[in-house]
Amino acid sequence: MALIITDECINCDVCEPECPNEAIYLGPEIYEIDPQKCTECVGHFDEPQCVQVCPVACIPVNPKFVEDKETLWQKYRRLQLEVKKTTSH
Repeated sequence: MALIITDECINCDVCEPECPNEAIYLGPEIYEIDPQKCTECVGHFDEPQCVQVCPVACIPVNPKFVEDKETLWQKYRRLQLEVKKTTSH
């Protein structure tokens, strides 16, 4: 599953630097999460770090991107390969 930031976001800036996959970015009005990069911190941490630091609890599971743990692991591995390719050049 990917996470989503709701419109309750207060743009406090604490979630973005916590994301190990760089999936969080500032959108036109509030922070947003790229579902192609969000692994809910699988492969990095036991809990999603953005959820842990969010002071207004506005980061639920994105119902449009429901993924099981194995799918999240596969996404994590794919993202790690992409990082290796870009850093090896």
